[in-house]
Amino acid sequence: MKTSRLIATLVTGSLLGLTPTALAAPAQATENLTTVTTLEVAYGEPTVEYGETVAIRGSVQATNGVTTTSAYYGTVTLYAASSKNPAWVPIATATAGGYVSFPDVKPESNTSYKAVYSGYAATNTAQNNYAPSESAPLSVGVQRKVTYKIASRKLIVSGKVTPEFSKKKILVHTAKKNNGNWKKYKTIKTNKKGKFKVRFYAKTGQTLYFLLTVKGDAHYTGWSQAYYTTRY
Repeated sequence: MKTSRLIATLVTGSLLGLTPTALAAPAQATENLTTVTTLEVAYGEPTVEYGETVAIRGSVQATNGVTTTSAYYGTVTLYAASSKNPAWVPIATATAGGYVSFPDVKPESNTSYKAVYSGYAATNTAQNNYAPSESAPLSVGVQRKVTYKIASRKLIVSGKVTPEFSKKKILVHTAKKNNGNWKKYKTIKTNKKGKFKVRFYAKTGQTLYFLLTVKGDAHYTGWSQAYYTTRY
């Protein structure tokens, strides 16, 4: 009789088909993330010559207070405010991310830039909400363009300064050696077209070092460059 009951119990359990049941994972919950947007010059100094371009890059980082990741939803708009037009104007837009690039930006005068992140509202529970943010202003200086040529036999340096440098002063310094010991030579003035000319004096075979300086103003950053020439 004991044997019969044991077999019956095993058969009953088999007929019921009892198997373990896996529990479903809970759905991901949407989080509200804060963001930080940054902006910087991609390489080189934050100063360019008039007519040249500058590469600017940015980043949008999101955090829930514990972990930080790049924000890949939404857009980043680059705004510019120049010394000649101080109102912020949008000039380019890119997709948000850990690396946002704005290449070939050409400032016409001293200009500040800022990146504004749009933020993002989740459309399903697998996404998060991203708060909007904007970067601190990034200043880019613009130097006037100075072109020149040297007549070594007569030691005459002539050139042109653009833009907006009509009848303005250029400081000239000279030195006998390349040791930074500059002495004021003279102050010259450009003509109405921004052209200039200055003559130096030296013995045949002597090397002359000279420094030209164009002062900055509200719209353009100052410029200074050293050169040398040998009289033949």
